[in-house]
Amino acid sequence: MSIIGAIELGLVYSLLAFGTYISFRILNVADLTVDGSFVLGAAVSAVFTFKGMPITGLILAILVGAIAGIVTALLQTKMGIQPILAGILTMTGLYSINLMVMGGKANIPLLNKESVFTYVEVFVDNRAYKIAVLLIVVAIIFTLLNIFFKTQLGLSIRATGDNEDMCRASSIDTDFIKVVGFAISNAIVALSGALVTQMQQSADVNMGAGMVVISFASIIIGSVFIRNKNNTLGLFSVIIGSLIYRFIIALILTTNFPPSYLKLISALVVIIALSIPNIKKNMKTNKLRKERV
Repeated sequence: MSIIGAIELGLVYSLLAFGTYISFRILNVADLTVDGSFVLGAAVSAVFTFKGMPITGLILAILVGAIAGIVTALLQTKMGIQPILAGILTMTGLYSINLMVMGGKANIPLLNKESVFTYVEVFVDNRAYKIAVLLIVVAIIFTLLNIFFKTQLGLSIRATGDNEDMCRASSIDTDFIKVVGFAISNAIVALSGALVTQMQQSADVNMGAGMVVISFASIIIGSVFIRNKNNTLGLFSVIIGSLIYRFIIALILTTNFPPSYLKLISALVVIIALSIPNIKKNMKTNKLRKERV
């Protein structure tokens, strides 16, 4: 994986991490729908790109991703199903729906098909055209989310994640808030899947496996380097985390490490990143104890 390739993947998967950040960090729920909604966006994007309508594919991917998020939210809020189980159920159901969208095929190749990237290729030389497109999309989503979470509805979503009981006591409809939050989260995840498909010129029904781990890795690595003192820094840390994660993977691949171990490496990176704050805390505590003695 080249440096340019790492930047491309870091940017496109930062959108995936944006979506997970909303459910995991803001709503305080680990939403496993991500593995399914990512492929759903990819499948819809592939079908419409194959027909010569890549932009329509992106728009519809966002819409179907939002619907997937709404289903998960309704399972939690109206059916009383545990959040993690609700995500698993939606993700499982989406596997069949994704196959249905793809016409029963496990994969759809898009070689020589026009995409949003080829539209820009005539204006920007070399492989930089992909980075140019991704930078624009990431900047738009970052700006929109930053503005949204400063509105009354956005603040209500953040407050619900912090203290749901207090919000309910303040007459805030937390069920509706969750529906909106999960819809936005999975809409962005589906957009990420749609862009990955057009960038890599193929869609596969199994491409969503492990997406939750990748997005968690980006969020956690980003929070290690940038403290999430506010929402803007939190979103920015996601981009940084996604880029660093991809550079770590690229570095590991240069050592001729078997690619089949990538999922294991991803899990180890998340474990290490999760452990760092606790290790620092224990070291600080031990240091204070020694000073007192």
